[in-house]
Amino acid sequence: MLDKKFILENAATVQANCDRRGVTVNVAKFVESETVRREKQLEVEQLNRQANEVSKSIGKAQDAEEREARKAEGRRLREAKDAVQAEVDRLAAEAAEVQREIPNLTHPDAPVGGEKDALELRLGATPKPEFDFAPLDHVELAEKHDLIDFEAGAKVAGAGFYFLKNEAVLLELALQRYALDILLAAGFTPVITPDLARTEILSGIGFQPRGPETQIYSVENTDLNLVATAEITLGGMLADKILDADELPLRVCGVSHCFRTEAGAAGRASRGLYRVHQFTKVEMFAFTTPDGSEAMLDELCGLECQLFDGLGVPYRVVDTATGDLGGPAYRKFDLEAWMPGRGEAGEYGEVTSTSNCTDYQARRLGIRYKSKGEKGTTFVHTLNGTAIAISRAMIAVLENYQQADGAIRVPEVLQPWVGKTQIG
Repeated sequence: MLDKKFILENAATVQANCDRRGVTVNVAKFVESETVRREKQLEVEQLNRQANEVSKSIGKAQDAEEREARKAEGRRLREAKDAVQAEVDRLAAEAAEVQREIPNLTHPDAPVGGEKDALELRLGATPKPEFDFAPLDHVELAEKHDLIDFEAGAKVAGAGFYFLKNEAVLLELALQRYALDILLAAGFTPVITPDLARTEILSGIGFQPRGPETQIYSVENTDLNLVATAEITLGGMLADKILDADELPLRVCGVSHCFRTEAGAAGRASRGLYRVHQFTKVEMFAFTTPDGSEAMLDELCGLECQLFDGLGVPYRVVDTATGDLGGPAYRKFDLEAWMPGRGEAGEYGEVTSTSNCTDYQARRLGIRYKSKGEKGTTFVHTLNGTAIAISRAMIAVLENYQQADGAIRVPEVLQPWVGKTQIG
């Protein structure tokens, strides 16, 4: 979340930022509630001082009547203090509710607008394939080679779930290991995270785990939720920690299952594996000092490019527009892979994203660092980036590597783990 003092001193800027992002937040309401709360808090402190002074004077009373009068005055002051304190608490809750809805500030270079206004920054090293045949989409390829069973998945768990079979299982495991090898070489610490997290951790990262519009599966009668991404668990891992500046930057990568309700998603562009309720993902997460986060964003984006260049998959990198940014993101780069079977003649589809969340998540989670020789602590900056979201990476591999005879070549970097050069 943004700092209270910053919001109060820059209310117009904060409101304009909300408007550019398409987020409906009444910043003026926060300013009003927080301003009155501060005035009332001073009143509480004044009443408390007066009550303490009266309490100390009781023993100096000249007679019983004066003593009882001072006791009565003390009770009156404390009752008045309690009444004002209740108003302070109400105003604080009111201001906090608005504060949590305010999104992060936005990088000045981020394009303004919605999804269609994203700015293409560059293309990957691999050109789009030129087929001399009508390419199949990944659902048709999966049926041809018995790789994915959507029907059984729907029978067991409902639409949006699936079984991976045969070489698809090997591809999933190969993609995980391929990503981990590259990230380990880049200095990341690997972890396998829990698939569940407490509501306060999800809220700290910036997700809304409960309510009618949530994309999160929550566990009834508990404070637990299935995670939509390892960003939640990796960020929550250091909640309420104070780090040493010498430890930063910290790079961790997490393997986890991801669960999303994907409410409202439909259409050909979302069919098959593109928008599912469960998938495996290797996620990158970094904790940095404030002056190191922009360089880290470029580093994470560079690793995503390295991964997909190594796979030989065509892609483009786009600078996400303001109206398509998640609440915590200051700036976000998406990597969109070319998917020949998507749409009428192929389309780009998002396969990774990386975001600089500055101190927005750290402030909510209480993650700070201290520097030697300096007083106090400072909030870290947090960044996240998808290394490999297996389901969408698999779409890109299957569709780009299909052959005229229906076979599918296995990318060279995955062959050691898949154990073959071709499927079918």
